[in-house]
Amino acid sequence: MIDLLLIATGFAGLLLGGNWLVDGAVGLATRWGVSPLVIGLTLVGFGTSMPELVTSVQAALAGSPGIAMGNVIGSNIANILLILGLTCALSPMAVARGTLTRDGMVMLGATLATLALVLWGSIDRPLGLLLVAGLALYLFTALRRNDPSAEFEAAPAPPLWRAALGVLAGLIVTILAARALVSGAVSLAAAWGVTEALIGVTIVAVGTSLPELVTSLVAARKGQADMAFGNVIGSNIFNVLGILGVTALVRPMQVPAQFITLDVWVMAAAAVAVLIMGATGRRISRGEGAALLAGYAAYTGLLILG
Repeated sequence: MIDLLLIATGFAGLLLGGNWLVDGAVGLATRWGVSPLVIGLTLVGFGTSMPELVTSVQAALAGSPGIAMGNVIGSNIANILLILGLTCALSPMAVARGTLTRDGMVMLGATLATLALVLWGSIDRPLGLLLVAGLALYLFTALRRNDPSAEFEAAPAPPLWRAALGVLAGLIVTILAARALVSGAVSLAAAWGVTEALIGVTIVAVGTSLPELVTSLVAARKGQADMAFGNVIGSNIFNVLGILGVTALVRPMQVPAQFITLDVWVMAAAAVAVLIMGATGRRISRGEGAALLAGYAAYTGLLILG
């Protein structure tokens, strides 16, 4: 019972902390005149991935690489199949060509890098440093593309101190919630007799992806398709380059072989599928969103049956 309570508390804390973190980051970005696409790709995309970051680092420090790696892979799968699928099923999403050719290709490259790391079987500090350097290069080029004149609906920018306080409070709550979530997930895996990797790609991954879900649905409802799509793409890029990179720098880890059989291939297929959907019609329709959701249901079913 205490395990489920820790997990529920962790979920609630990640959602609350993630919201504070994103609100503060968007407030800062609005003051700086950053375009919605760049906000989605960087501050929102990366900000909503902070739960994954602190959860994976905490899991690695706790000696649970299955949860750390499963969190990243499972979150990337959920971001595309569940979150983007649900968002597009509710509201069709136009996709800009530049977003596909630049950011989509970076996401695909990061996905292939994850596949290579899983097949390699371990992530050491030099590889972690290489991933973080790739993230820094991507972030630099994304910010250089910013169009300060871009028009978008946004609430009035909050005072600087309030935005900064939101970022700090969100980070603190997220870290504490991640500790609770990892502790509960590890105990639950032991109690149920399942692997930490399975818990990582299901319960932990979906829980840490809640901020992306909320942010994408709200952005789509407000007609900010660029921010919603950019949030998912940016989050997937950050999950690999940032989270795996930082986690490996903090503590090198062995990758459980379990991910080779299914999960990493589903992640790669999801990334390719969404890029094809965006490229063929310059939009992701309700039907395609439903297809992504069906893919997530099939993936979850295979995990349960397996």
